[in-house]
Amino acid sequence: MERGVLEENMLGAWIGARGMLKDSKITKNLTYNEAVVMKIVYDQYRQDGVGRTAVGTIVRRTNMLKSLVNRTINALCQRGCLRRERGEEDGRNLFVYPVEERLGEFLSVHQQSLTLARRIVDVVGEADAAAFVRMVEKLEQAGLEI
Repeated sequence: MERGVLEENMLGAWIGARGMLKDSKITKNLTYNEAVVMKIVYDQYRQDGVGRTAVGTIVRRTNMLKSLVNRTINALCQRGCLRRERGEEDGRNLFVYPVEERLGEFLSVHQQSLTLARRIVDVVGEADAAAFVRMVEKLEQAGLEI
């Protein structure tokens, strides 16, 4: 396939994928940004049972402005989903933790997202789904913002 055609097809596919995700309502009861932040914190919680996540890590992983990440974290703290803590050694460092009693709210939304992911795997197959994950990870490692 000619490179210019491939690039046009990639943009079209990206727009189509974004539209499917937006229309799927995978962030019911949470804004999209809240769901993304909670997913990052939940991933850390699954790894270590605590979930301590640096705000800077969330900024880097999401490519969102620090001010937007802070507003999102403020909203999640007000709802009782996250708690915030300053670093003990360096008070400039800010960390967030999931509030375990409120994880159920996020997990119900997360299950809907996993159901969508399962449907996608069923349609495209495990090999293509795994290839998609590898491609996105490679783009993240390259620091590409899309």
